[in-house]
Amino acid sequence: MKKRNTVAFTFLAWTAFITALLAMFIGIYTLDASLPVKGYYAVGTLYLTMSAFVLQKTIRDNEEDTAHERKYDKAEEEL
Repeated sequence: MKKRNTVAFTFLAWTAFITALLAMFIGIYTLDASLPVKGYYAVGTLYLTMSAFVLQKTIRDNEEDTAHERKYDKAEEEL
């Protein structure tokens, strides 16, 4: 089976993600605010990151399920 992404593109995607997340936490760390405010921003960042992964996986899985259903329906019609 052919892979959808090259190794270079996968590396680029992970590097961009880690750089953005690291920059966000450096910004929170250097923020001139109290610890509870920094904690609120940190937890919000982690929650947003986790929910983005879950949303992306859900959308991908739903699209793949739809493609499989179409393929199954087409094969069923041919019978």
